[in-house]
Amino acid sequence: MNNLTFTMENYLEAIYELSRDGEGARVSDIAERLGVTKASTNSAMSTLSQKGLVVNEKYKEVFLTSAGLKLAKSTSDKHRVIRKFFIEVLKIDTIIADEDACAIEHVISRDSVYAMQQFLSDFRKEEK
Repeated sequence: MNNLTFTMENYLEAIYELSRDGEGARVSDIAERLGVTKASTNSAMSTLSQKGLVVNEKYKEVFLTSAGLKLAKSTSDKHRVIRKFFIEVLKIDTIIADEDACAIEHVISRDSVYAMQQFLSDFRKEEK
């Protein structure tokens, strides 16, 4: 789904990370995670629901649809690889690495993330 904004991808990623135990994510927890208001989160949930990426009933938890889960997992995986690359290879501070990974995950190609992953794998072998 190419017409998602970075912000919408961040909402999906937050829902994914908050609902890993099989439960849905609460709007208040999503808002807190992203540092936004509950009103903004409710508006975003409405948009994501219209796009078929979340199931959101008023006053209930938010759940990712299969399409939403696929996008959220992809964004989260990119974030994790980029962050790890920055910390382990480039020795960047963890807070800065996390912030930068969050910004980059939306624009970097899958090929570049895969190359980082391969480099990390080779890098770890060399360190042993």
